[in-house]
Amino acid sequence: MASAPLPLAASPIAFGTDGWRGILGVDITVERLLPVAAAAARELAASAPADLHSREVVIGYDRRFLAPELAEAIASAVRGADLEPILSSSATPTPASSWAVVERRALGALVITASHNPPEWLGLKIKGPFGGSVEGDFTRRVERRLEAGGITVPIPGETRRFDALGSYVAGLQGRVDTAALAAGLERLGLRVIVDPMHGSAAGVLPALLGEEALTSGAIGEIRSQRDPLFGGHPPEPLAPYLRELIAAVKESTAAGRPAMGIVFDGDGDRIAAVDEHGRFCSTQLLMPLFIDHLARAKGLGGTVIKTVSGSDLMRLVAEDLGRPVQEMPVGFKYIAAEMLSGDVLVGGEESGGVGFGMHLPERDAPFAALLLIEALVEGGVPLGERIDALQARCGGATAYDRLDLRLADMAARGRLEQHLARTPPEEVAGVPVLERITTDGLKLRLGPGHWLMLRFSGTEPLLRLYCEAPDAARVAAVLAWARQLAEGI
Repeated sequence: MASAPLPLAASPIAFGTDGWRGILGVDITVERLLPVAAAAARELAASAPADLHSREVVIGYDRRFLAPELAEAIASAVRGADLEPILSSSATPTPASSWAVVERRALGALVITASHNPPEWLGLKIKGPFGGSVEGDFTRRVERRLEAGGITVPIPGETRRFDALGSYVAGLQGRVDTAALAAGLERLGLRVIVDPMHGSAAGVLPALLGEEALTSGAIGEIRSQRDPLFGGHPPEPLAPYLRELIAAVKESTAAGRPAMGIVFDGDGDRIAAVDEHGRFCSTQLLMPLFIDHLARAKGLGGTVIKTVSGSDLMRLVAEDLGRPVQEMPVGFKYIAAEMLSGDVLVGGEESGGVGFGMHLPERDAPFAALLLIEALVEGGVPLGERIDALQARCGGATAYDRLDLRLADMAARGRLEQHLARTPPEEVAGVPVLERITTDGLKLRLGPGHWLMLRFSGTEPLLRLYCEAPDAARVAAVLAWARQLAEGI
């Protein structure tokens, strides 16, 4: 008789780049979540600026299984920390919680979400009083509180609720003339199809643009109903998960109304798009458009912040418009730190997170979507045509792809990491390496708009391969070469 499978073991409670996440029912349970929420709430109070006298902690949540119930549960932990929880009355995008913190001058926010992770995951994000994710020093102090073993007894009670989604929508409408955007789409005969991937950003963009935009067909939405399984794949804005959106965009364009698809991840802090021809547009293509729109059309100043894995087109467009560029390691926390300390025009990462200096130090996908629509209305042409014109004006590569390669184990990862450090490649797929960049991982520059980057996960035997090149065939060849190198060590 076959033996029963061994039960899964919970991982240690440790915060990653944006929160604590794990498998629901294994890593994330009520018993584990309550002390984490209490420790985070106490640290928000202890770390509050001297002029902030609030006792409020905003609590938000996404549409995942048990997220509403766990949000209600952690309210009792916040009360046990002698603070006042204020709970969103509905699931909302994560940036709505950040907006609420700033608007209400609260201590911060605790958000029950696992963002773009697979359906079986859940987690907790912590937002500071400035309206963005707390930094590593903060989460290390939370971990030390947990290690110290202090006990906070949850206090049951009626939790005050508020319309976080309504406040967020009203706030964004105060920053962008959404009525003009809806009218512009109608005037140009353009259509926006939104895919929230069953996540908590569902309904937000239609609410922003208004009922008239819906009835006129200027905006529509697919996959808007709650589905904690997210259709059977992670709610991450990647091309393989967007067949329905790509088909809907192509169908609209073929029927005579050019369309653009906009996709949000599970908690609404990442964005991608689909152009009128069905081409997937990650932030590698959207960031140059944001830079052009904000700097040229709106005349805004400030530095462009890009990660080392970001497209060269970002730098080319920024420099064409006289805007300085700063390159950072991968991770939005590095961009947010610059947004808090300096004058930033826009900052973005290749995985879909974009922030704007005149807004929050936070990834805010619905706000980014409004600016994307604004750029198209201002330019008067569909998305693909606008991007092609930017590439023609500023140069840059036309193809990009990323490959996540799972290695055999951590020992294999260590061997490969040591090999690359000792004997970095002198050529890649027959092309000499012109420059080696070690800001984050190893980036090998092969020519203008042509590079390969190898970057290891901090916690897993996972190698991420990034490549930009003049055409898709060259990208495929370089990634195949890099895969063969990694698997051969």
